[in-house]
Amino acid sequence: MTFASRISRSPVPFDTERGGEALAGFADFPHALRDVIAGAAGCSPYLADLMRQEEVWIKSAFDDPEAAVAALLSEIPSVSLTALPIALRQCKRRIALLTGLADLAGVWPLETVTETLTGFADAAVQACVTRLVAAEVARGKLPESDDPANAGGMVVLAMGKMGAGELNYSSDIDLICLFDETRFDPDNYHEVRAAFIRVTRKMTAILSDVRDGGYVFRTDLRLRPDASVTPVCLSMEAAERYYESVGRTWERAAYIKARVCAGDQAAGAQFLATLEPFVWRKHLDFAAIQDAHDMRLKIRDHKGLHGLVVLEGHNVKLGRGGIREIEFFTQTRQLIAGGRDRSLRAIGTREGLAALAAANWISKDVANRLYDHYCYLREVEHRLQMINDAQTQVLPHDDAGFARLAAFMGQDVATWRDDMLRRLADVHALTEGFFAPDQPAKDTSEDWGLEVTARWRTYPALRSTRASEIFARLKPDILSRLADAAKPDEALAQFDGFLAGLPAGVQLFSMFEANPQLRSLIVDICATAPALAQYLSRNAGVLDAVIGGSFFADWPGRDALVADLTAALQGNGDYEAQLLTARRWAKEWHFRIGVHFLRGLISSSEAGNQYAELAEAVVAALWPIVVAQFAQKHGAPPGRGGVIVAMGSLGAKQLTARSDLDLIVIYDPQGQDCSDGVRPLQTRAYFARLTQAMVTALTAPMAEGRLYEVDMRLRPSGRQGPVATSLDAFTDYQRTQAWTWEHLALTRARTIAGDRSLQEQIMDFRAKLLQEKSGNEAVLSDVSDMRRRIAAAKTPQSNSDVKLGAGRLQDVTLFAQMIALRCGSPAADIAGQLQAGVADGYLDAGDKAALLAAAVLFETTQTAVRFLTEDGISLTDLGEGARRLILRETQMEGLADLMQAMQTHAAIADGIISRGVSQK
Repeated sequence: MTFASRISRSPVPFDTERGGEALAGFADFPHALRDVIAGAAGCSPYLADLMRQEEVWIKSAFDDPEAAVAALLSEIPSVSLTALPIALRQCKRRIALLTGLADLAGVWPLETVTETLTGFADAAVQACVTRLVAAEVARGKLPESDDPANAGGMVVLAMGKMGAGELNYSSDIDLICLFDETRFDPDNYHEVRAAFIRVTRKMTAILSDVRDGGYVFRTDLRLRPDASVTPVCLSMEAAERYYESVGRTWERAAYIKARVCAGDQAAGAQFLATLEPFVWRKHLDFAAIQDAHDMRLKIRDHKGLHGLVVLEGHNVKLGRGGIREIEFFTQTRQLIAGGRDRSLRAIGTREGLAALAAANWISKDVANRLYDHYCYLREVEHRLQMINDAQTQVLPHDDAGFARLAAFMGQDVATWRDDMLRRLADVHALTEGFFAPDQPAKDTSEDWGLEVTARWRTYPALRSTRASEIFARLKPDILSRLADAAKPDEALAQFDGFLAGLPAGVQLFSMFEANPQLRSLIVDICATAPALAQYLSRNAGVLDAVIGGSFFADWPGRDALVADLTAALQGNGDYEAQLLTARRWAKEWHFRIGVHFLRGLISSSEAGNQYAELAEAVVAALWPIVVAQFAQKHGAPPGRGGVIVAMGSLGAKQLTARSDLDLIVIYDPQGQDCSDGVRPLQTRAYFARLTQAMVTALTAPMAEGRLYEVDMRLRPSGRQGPVATSLDAFTDYQRTQAWTWEHLALTRARTIAGDRSLQEQIMDFRAKLLQEKSGNEAVLSDVSDMRRRIAAAKTPQSNSDVKLGAGRLQDVTLFAQMIALRCGSPAADIAGQLQAGVADGYLDAGDKAALLAAAVLFETTQTAVRFLTEDGISLTDLGEGARRLILRETQMEGLADLMQAMQTHAAIADGIISRGVSQK
């Protein structure tokens, strides 16, 4: 489409005489286009001068602006080094004229204007480095390169607005120049570096020097590492060492917009990938908020920009409510969560705001309003710069200046001033609360807990000045919340334990400061669940998940968990990194279940089921990773490989917060005697060592802790048997050698990982075996004997013991397993097994209801107690908050009522079980 057909607005000529002079050469052009030309020339002496110089070219460009730009850029690569400075300056004039007119006329939106300016900058830098490197090669200072476009291993990173594709009308360009030292002989390092330094300096001169016909781009190289003492072009290795050791938050923020704009694209991409851990932290990084706020204040101090907004002389970039506020707001939020969510790693401001809204870090309304203001402020910035091609963002100081600017914007002065003030105020309102939230009220009870709080300053988390400063702002609010707990002294003691266990504080305290809901949560945890508080002090990173938008969403289920963890593991090629990722992932989900249970969003039964599904997902997702790692050395698993079978509570899908995992491994080699790998193993040894590798993957203590403790004693022959059993050996053992207790254990068996067909075959065998063994009269006497031996060996710790004792949880569970075995039922849970007894006529409905009620009461209490404390503590020794949670879950009025209910249910269950095991 032609330029004239897309005109949607026009500036008003401020200098009508100059505007009229500009029209002399455009008499035959459409009226709307003439208005744009007159308005542009009448407001901008610079554009008027460009139109005189490039009148012939701009007339042809009006036919198809995009094609005109493309033609200009396509000519640059073929220009010789000697002709390059003049050619680039001419190209700059033409690009500046066309983008200026297209911007003023509304032919191009802001994004197209900035992308066009950036595209020209990319082409100019690429042309300079390739020509200059080629000249160094010709002089023998650099070795020949297979691809001249790669600039002999030199890489130029575009930073800031150029990196984001957002160059403004009279912008300088921020560049970091590097070279890939690995491409060269180490003995030639210094000569190579000197050559690339020359290239960089000559490139800067070509781009920045003002000569006949103007300049190309003011070029700034000061964003490189330690710019005051380092050369203008560094080796990548030197840059990496700098960022790893002393890189600062502002440099992390700068690299959000970093992009390879010239030179060796592959080497540049690898360098940026190497810096990802520096830029994007694995945990939510709320400390970046304070760093960004400090930068804002330093800029305002340096520029004298504090105080209320007065439009005269206001800086639309750095001042209150300006462009930088929006950019800092966007980039800081990206830094906070971008390490966990790759979708937030957008380069551009528009894309960054959209990604934050999509991930629920900000609302869509906030994103839309900020970007609308951003576009408007950038247009004001462009008009200021178009007037005299000056790199300025400062509004005029006099009425004439505002009259010119308003005319340039196509508005009257009063309307423009009102609109500008409204926008600056809205930007400030939307961003300031994020950087400088309202501080909590001062504590009115400073003497309370003084003996405890006095020692806080000695804790590791508060030893740094910065951590102490942040915590000092939080302390009044936290103490106030703790004082409101049911038992303030208990809550304070638990918070003291939490604080004492923290290894560091800046990140966590910054997160608390930015998220008041987390302060409320930590007080709830300390007032109610001591074990969770202790867990948090060792694993504070799990709080990251609370900030995410999906933390309080419905439980996704086993399959979704497996898919999520599998995707997370596939993003890490290194085995150790995969194990660490699995631990971080599992800890967050484990914490999520605990918080939902604490807040009453799920019942104890639902919590038990979720803990089980979480463990199953971890095993199912990790098993292929362990197999693949093992196969690298010893070859693929023989036959159909191995299957992991869940036993005990995991098989019954009911775990507690601290359950270990009862597992066995069954494999089917299908006749293969050994594996086929670099170091092949005999089949039995292969699966034994593979099983041990899996156990190690789950249990090994690492920087992120361990996943689970594993118990494999339920395998055939227990500790005396091999850790992995072949399918043939397993089926034969179960049919001919297994004890009654092993058949009872099989009633809760469930395959959870491995070859699908093998899983189905194992579960089919289990169902058939239970049918074969049903009706065995010896089961009754065996179970009766087992009850006696358990009673003799395991004495209840107190009358509040929910697990041990006649008629309590272990006893009911054993009886339910006996019924399943007697009836040949495939059910693995207590309720299903008891119902099988009713269906078979072995148990009447009343007894089933009584046993199930006892099981529910004891299981509910056990789930709550193991969630609340890490010790085997008596119910009577629990704190007030913990007691309230248990009474909530058991629906009891008081602790005495609960104790009485436990005794009553146990006595009834004991009577039913005793009668049941004596039946013939």
